Amino acid sequence: MVTRVEPLHPAEVRVLGALIEKDITTPEYYPLTVNSLQNACNQKSSRDPVVQFDEQTMEQALNLLQNKHLVVRVSGAGHRVEKFGHRLGETLNLGRREMALLCVLMLRGPQTVGELRGRTERMHDFTDLEEVERVLETLEKSELVARASRGRWVQLLGGAVELEDIPAPSVVLRTPLEERVAALERDLQALKRKLEEKLGESFE
Repeated sequence: MVTRVEPLHPAEVRVLGALIEKDITTPEYYPLTVNSLQNACNQKSSRDPVVQFDEQTMEQALNLLQNKHLVVRVSGAGHRVEKFGHRLGETLNLGRREMALLCVLMLRGPQTVGELRGRTERMHDFTDLEEVERVLETLEKSELVARASRGRWVQLLGGAVELEDIPAPSVVLRTPLEERVAALERDLQALKRKLEEKLGESFE
Protein backbone atom coordinates (compact mmCIF):
# COMPACT_ATOMS: atom_id res chain seq x y z
CA MET A 1 0.00 0.00 0.00
CA VAL A 2 1.60 3.28 -1.16
CA THR A 3 1.13 6.36 0.99
CA ARG A 4 0.15 9.45 -0.98
CA VAL A 5 2.37 12.55 -0.81
CA GLU A 6 1.44 15.98 -2.05
CA PRO A 7 3.04 17.05 -5.37
CA LEU A 8 6.65 18.15 -5.10
CA HIS A 9 8.22 21.33 -6.48
CA PRO A 10 10.88 20.68 -9.18
CA ALA A 11 13.59 21.69 -6.70
CA GLU A 12 12.25 19.14 -4.21
CA VAL A 13 12.27 16.45 -6.90
CA ARG A 14 15.92 17.21 -7.75
CA VAL A 15 17.04 17.27 -4.12
CA LEU A 16 15.23 14.04 -3.29
CA GLY A 17 16.52 12.34 -6.43
CA ALA A 18 20.10 13.35 -5.64
CA LEU A 19 19.82 11.98 -2.10
CA ILE A 20 18.49 8.66 -3.40
CA GLU A 21 21.25 8.41 -6.01
CA LYS A 22 24.07 9.04 -3.53
CA ASP A 23 22.50 6.75 -0.93
CA ILE A 24 22.61 3.83 -3.38
CA THR A 25 25.74 4.53 -5.42
CA THR A 26 28.09 6.07 -2.81
CA PRO A 27 26.79 4.93 0.59
CA GLU A 28 30.18 5.70 2.17
CA TYR A 29 29.47 9.43 1.68
CA TYR A 30 25.81 9.28 2.69
CA PRO A 31 23.99 11.08 4.34
CA LEU A 32 25.05 14.34 2.68
CA THR A 33 25.98 17.80 3.91
CA VAL A 34 24.12 20.71 2.32
CA ASN A 35 27.20 21.54 0.26
CA SER A 36 27.64 17.99 -1.01
CA LEU A 37 23.93 17.78 -1.81
CA GLN A 38 24.07 21.10 -3.64
CA ASN A 39 26.94 19.79 -5.76
CA ALA A 40 24.97 16.62 -6.49
CA CYS A 41 21.95 18.64 -7.61
CA ASN A 42 24.01 20.99 -9.78
CA GLN A 43 26.31 18.45 -11.43
CA LYS A 44 26.31 18.60 -15.21
CA SER A 45 26.44 14.87 -15.89
CA SER A 46 23.40 12.56 -15.58
CA ARG A 47 21.04 15.50 -15.08
CA ASP A 48 18.23 16.85 -17.25
CA PRO A 49 17.70 19.70 -16.95
CA VAL A 50 21.02 20.98 -15.60
CA VAL A 51 20.30 23.41 -12.76
CA GLN A 52 22.24 25.88 -10.62
CA PHE A 53 20.63 25.84 -7.19
CA ASP A 54 21.91 28.35 -4.64
CA GLU A 55 22.06 27.74 -0.88
CA GLN A 56 18.70 29.41 -0.29
CA THR A 57 16.99 27.13 -2.82
CA MET A 58 18.56 24.12 -1.14
CA GLU A 59 17.39 25.17 2.32
CA GLN A 60 13.84 25.84 1.12
CA ALA A 61 13.61 22.50 -0.69
CA LEU A 62 14.99 20.61 2.30
CA ASN A 63 12.54 22.31 4.69
CA LEU A 64 9.60 21.44 2.43
CA LEU A 65 10.75 17.83 2.13
CA GLN A 66 11.16 17.55 5.89
CA ASN A 67 7.61 18.81 6.39
CA LYS A 68 6.44 16.02 4.07
CA HIS A 69 8.48 13.44 6.02
CA LEU A 70 10.59 12.64 2.95
CA VAL A 71 13.88 14.00 4.30
CA VAL A 72 15.47 13.89 7.77
CA ARG A 73 18.30 15.86 9.36
CA VAL A 74 21.08 13.68 10.71
CA SER A 75 23.22 15.10 13.51
CA GLY A 76 24.87 14.04 16.72
CA ALA A 77 27.44 11.31 17.37
CA GLY A 78 29.58 10.53 14.35
CA HIS A 79 28.46 13.60 12.40
CA ARG A 80 30.44 16.79 12.97
CA VAL A 81 28.44 18.62 10.29
CA GLU A 82 24.67 18.50 9.88
CA LYS A 83 23.68 16.08 7.14
CA PHE A 84 20.53 14.99 5.35
CA GLY A 85 19.02 11.67 4.34
CA HIS A 86 15.86 10.67 2.47
CA ARG A 87 12.92 8.56 3.62
CA LEU A 88 11.16 8.00 0.31
CA GLY A 89 11.47 4.22 0.49
CA GLU A 90 9.99 4.01 3.97
CA THR A 91 7.28 6.59 3.33
CA LEU A 92 6.05 5.03 0.08
CA ASN A 93 6.99 1.42 0.93
CA LEU A 94 9.28 1.03 -2.08
CA GLY A 95 12.03 -1.52 -2.75
CA ARG A 96 15.43 -1.01 -4.36
CA ARG A 97 14.16 -1.69 -7.89
CA GLU A 98 11.39 0.87 -7.62
CA MET A 99 13.73 3.40 -6.03
CA ALA A 100 16.30 3.00 -8.80
CA LEU A 101 13.76 3.66 -11.56
CA LEU A 102 12.17 6.61 -9.78
CA CYS A 103 15.60 8.09 -9.08
CA VAL A 104 16.61 8.13 -12.76
CA LEU A 105 13.24 9.57 -13.80
CA MET A 106 13.59 12.28 -11.13
CA LEU A 107 17.11 13.26 -12.16
CA ARG A 108 17.00 12.78 -15.94
CA GLY A 109 13.39 13.34 -16.97
CA PRO A 110 11.33 11.08 -19.29
CA GLN A 111 13.11 7.84 -20.23
CA THR A 112 12.48 4.79 -22.40
CA VAL A 113 12.62 1.31 -20.87
CA GLY A 114 16.00 0.71 -22.51
CA GLU A 115 17.42 3.98 -21.18
CA LEU A 116 16.16 3.16 -17.71
CA ARG A 117 17.78 -0.25 -17.70
CA GLY A 118 21.12 1.19 -18.80
CA ARG A 119 21.04 4.16 -16.45
CA THR A 120 20.07 2.21 -13.34
CA GLU A 121 22.96 -0.28 -13.60
CA ARG A 122 24.83 1.21 -10.60
CA MET A 123 21.68 1.14 -8.49
CA HIS A 124 20.08 -2.16 -9.51
CA ASP A 125 21.06 -4.74 -12.12
CA PHE A 126 17.79 -5.50 -13.90
CA THR A 127 17.77 -8.91 -15.56
CA ASP A 128 16.15 -7.70 -18.78
CA LEU A 129 13.80 -5.10 -20.25
CA GLU A 130 10.80 -7.18 -19.21
CA GLU A 131 11.74 -6.83 -15.54
CA VAL A 132 12.00 -3.06 -15.97
CA GLU A 133 8.56 -3.04 -17.61
CA ARG A 134 7.03 -5.05 -14.77
CA VAL A 135 8.36 -2.73 -12.10
CA LEU A 136 7.22 0.32 -14.06
CA GLU A 137 3.74 -1.16 -14.34
CA THR A 138 3.68 -1.65 -10.57
CA LEU A 139 4.69 1.97 -10.07
CA GLU A 140 2.07 3.01 -12.61
CA LYS A 141 -0.67 1.31 -10.59
CA SER A 142 0.50 3.30 -7.57
CA GLU A 143 0.32 6.48 -9.68
CA LEU A 144 4.01 7.21 -9.18
CA VAL A 145 4.89 6.98 -12.89
CA ALA A 146 2.99 7.25 -16.16
CA ARG A 147 3.50 6.37 -19.81
CA ALA A 148 4.54 9.34 -21.93
CA SER A 149 4.94 9.86 -25.67
CA ARG A 150 7.58 8.12 -27.82
CA GLY A 151 7.69 5.04 -25.60
CA ARG A 152 8.97 6.92 -22.59
CA TRP A 153 7.99 6.97 -18.93
CA VAL A 154 7.75 9.95 -16.56
CA GLN A 155 7.64 10.22 -12.76
CA LEU A 156 4.57 11.78 -11.14
CA LEU A 157 6.02 12.83 -7.78
CA GLY A 158 6.05 16.37 -9.14
CA GLY A 159 2.35 16.13 -9.93
CA ALA A 160 0.37 15.33 -13.08
CA VAL A 161 1.94 16.31 -16.40
CA GLU A 162 0.65 16.88 -19.91
CA LEU A 163 2.06 13.65 -21.32
CA GLU A 164 1.62 14.57 -24.98
CA ASP A 165 3.47 17.86 -24.53
CA ILE A 166 6.70 16.35 -23.20
CA PRO A 167 9.44 17.28 -25.68
CA ALA A 168 11.70 14.70 -27.24
CA PRO A 169 15.04 14.38 -25.42
CA SER A 170 17.82 16.52 -26.83
CA VAL A 171 21.15 14.94 -27.68
CA VAL A 172 24.26 16.90 -26.75
CA LEU A 173 27.40 15.92 -28.63
CA ARG A 174 30.62 16.76 -26.85
CA THR A 175 34.06 17.12 -28.31
CA PRO A 176 36.85 14.97 -26.82
CA LEU A 177 38.16 18.06 -25.00
CA GLU A 178 34.73 18.81 -23.51
CA GLU A 179 34.46 15.19 -22.36
CA ARG A 180 37.87 15.46 -20.64
CA VAL A 181 36.85 18.72 -18.93
CA ALA A 182 33.58 17.15 -17.75
CA ALA A 183 35.47 14.14 -16.39
CA LEU A 184 37.92 16.43 -14.53
CA GLU A 185 35.00 18.35 -13.04
CA ARG A 186 33.47 15.11 -11.78
CA ASP A 187 36.81 14.03 -10.27
CA LEU A 188 37.19 17.42 -8.58
CA GLN A 189 33.71 17.22 -7.06
CA ALA A 190 34.45 13.71 -5.79
CA LEU A 191 37.69 14.92 -4.14
CA LYS A 192 35.84 17.85 -2.53
CA ARG A 193 33.23 15.49 -1.11
CA LYS A 194 35.93 13.25 0.35
CA LEU A 195 37.67 16.23 1.99
CA GLU A 196 34.38 17.53 3.36
CA GLU A 197 33.52 14.16 4.88
CA LYS A 198 37.00 13.76 6.36
CA LEU A 199 37.43 17.27 7.73
CA GLY A 200 33.80 18.14 8.41
CA GLU A 201 34.10 21.43 6.53
CA SER A 202 32.60 22.89 3.36
CA PHE A 203 34.84 23.99 0.49
CA GLU A 204 33.44 26.55 -1.92
